[in-house]
Amino acid sequence: MPSLVLYGNRESGHSYKVRLALTLLELEHEYRPIDLTIERNNRPPDFREVSRFGEVPVLVTNGEALVQSNAILMHLARTTGQLRGECDPDRTMEWMFWEANRITFSISNLRFARRFTRNTPPDVIAWLEARARADLDRLDEEFRGKDTFLLGSTISIADIACCSYLFWPEQAGLDYSQWPHVTAWLNRIRAVPGWTHPYVLMG
Repeated sequence: MPSLVLYGNRESGHSYKVRLALTLLELEHEYRPIDLTIERNNRPPDFREVSRFGEVPVLVTNGEALVQSNAILMHLARTTGQLRGECDPDRTMEWMFWEANRITFSISNLRFARRFTRNTPPDVIAWLEARARADLDRLDEEFRGKDTFLLGSTISIADIACCSYLFWPEQAGLDYSQWPHVTAWLNRIRAVPGWTHPYVLMG
């Protein structure tokens, strides 16, 4: 089995999604936390060497680095043959790109504004919340009348990508009771053997 090293941060949903995938796949790896409050040029040299964009996560496989969380998820699904869902691969790509453009963007930035910055203008927070609510509405509609995951009866990288920032609702100031089908989907993910909350998994 290739030697795997994952660089990430406990507050990063992007890092979480990759470590969750590695955990569900039972792939042994070394996890190296990166303090993102440190200026990029002062972060550990080994991280700076492999992080093409200066961001987390970075997955190093036998000395070869891969960056961007969804690219890493697609690599893991392709090389292991697992977490691929039961639909046409194009459907996987659709959800991965939707997630990057929509739900993770809106909810991650709403969470960041409410938890980590105290000077975000109210109109910016209102815009982020409106977008987050629209994205959760769309996701809720997807699961209406369905007791499954996004791509079938088993969890896939599409689920892992889309759920990555959704386990901190209180930090984003969102009440998921308004989206019962999303809540049920998240509970199905929690029931998958090996699932762990972000703060537990990321240390």
